[in-house]
Amino acid sequence: MAFGFRKMHRSQWLSGGVHFAILAVAAQADSAAAWPWALLAMAGVSFAAWAANYRRYRQVHDLPTSKVASAAQGYAELLGRGEQLPGAPLLARLSRQSCCWYSFQIHERGADGKWKFVDRGTSVEQFLLVDDTGSCVISPDGAEVVSGYHRAWQEGDRRYTEDLILPGGPLYAVGEFTTVSAGAASAREERADIAALIADWKSDPRRLHERFDLDRDGSLDIREWELARMQAAREVRRSHAEAAARSPEGVHLMRKPRDGRLYLLADEMPGALGARFRYWSWAHLAVFLGAGIGGLVLL
Repeated sequence: MAFGFRKMHRSQWLSGGVHFAILAVAAQADSAAAWPWALLAMAGVSFAAWAANYRRYRQVHDLPTSKVASAAQGYAELLGRGEQLPGAPLLARLSRQSCCWYSFQIHERGADGKWKFVDRGTSVEQFLLVDDTGSCVISPDGAEVVSGYHRAWQEGDRRYTEDLILPGGPLYAVGEFTTVSAGAASAREERADIAALIADWKSDPRRLHERFDLDRDGSLDIREWELARMQAAREVRRSHAEAAARSPEGVHLMRKPRDGRLYLLADEMPGALGARFRYWSWAHLAVFLGAGIGGLVLL
């Protein structure tokens, strides 16, 4: 089993993989005429990666950090520590380690020796960002998560990877901040929370069928799905009521912005995060210029 802290943002792995794929295709073409187009394709990928990283750098660098108690309603940046919601412990799907958020992937080695995708999942359960002025409920649904804690291990012919945000560690969040008055959660928010809870149940079909497949026929009919929806509604309303009781002045919530702006969660300080986005924006700009000029010269 291997443990480590991954310091490279996921988009770097993605763009790097595309670059290698382009080079592999050009090499297999066995023709010099393919290389100018390969370089131009790499330039296009790097330009998109530069734009994405630079946008994130500017968001992290320019947006002022707010305290939970005094944050303005709307797009905001918060910094504190991550904590689980009281009475709602979350365990990572693979390692069963206590966490605020997890993401996992499973691959299996086939008879041909190649690794094949088996399953993946990401938690959508809410957790807390806590600073010295109060706490804010974080809804990770739809967030881009930069997780520094990465684990990878192999058991037999299966390979497992897991990314976690751990309780008690730093938590940085940029998204839509809103305060809901006690007992005043809107119908839209309630529906969204019910949908998120049902989506989480669907990610574990075995548990879902154990709870709601009443006739044990291996599938959920309309009546059983309605039972699941009603139970999800009860659990969400109870959660809202408990949150309102804990915070009579209102519940602070951060979620994905409705206008499509960046929704980012990270378990590190914004200075280090922004510096890495800046570094990769310059690196991709250099590849864009180098590959673009090289492709044009070869053409």
